[in-house]
Formats: sequence, structure tokens, C-alpha cells
Amino acid sequence: MPYIQKSNPFKKATRKVCLPANKIRSMSSEERQKVINAKKAAADKGKKVRSSKSWIRDGSTRSKGLRDWVKQDWRQVANPDKKCGE
Repeated sequence: MPYIQKSNPFKKATRKVCLPANKIRSMSSEERQKVINAKKAAADKGKKVRSSKSWIRDGSTRSKGLRDWVKQDWRQVANPDKKCGE
């Protein structure tokens, strides 16, 4: 009997992309779509992290530290009306 690899139910990749609301507002629709497509492509491959080519490096989401970073208003890029956990 051949070995069949079972998928791990705990390693499901999400297709949701979350960024601070201020960053989403400053992005163009093309930039937003690029980030969303990168996350979907990674999820289709079973990965949890999107490609480093789609990282946002403009410095607009910088914070003073982890505490400040966590307190930012994180929203879904595809639908900014929804918070990240929704």
C-alpha cells in the first residue's frame, strides 16, 4: 500500500491579508491587489506567508516598538471595513 500524506488540519493557510488602516488608505488599488494576489498564491501552495516580493517597505507602518505595533488599527486589505480578526 503506498504512503499517502494526509494534510495537517492545523496548518491551513489563510487568504486574509491584514495591514494597518493608515497603510491601506495610502496604498493604490494596484498595490492592494498585488498584496492580495501574493497572499492567495502563497495560500494555494499551502504556505502561511506571502512572497517577500510583495512586502511593503516604505516605512509608513513603522512603530516605536512591539507594543505600539500591536495597538495599530489592523484591517483586512480586501475589505478595510472589517477588522483583521473578523
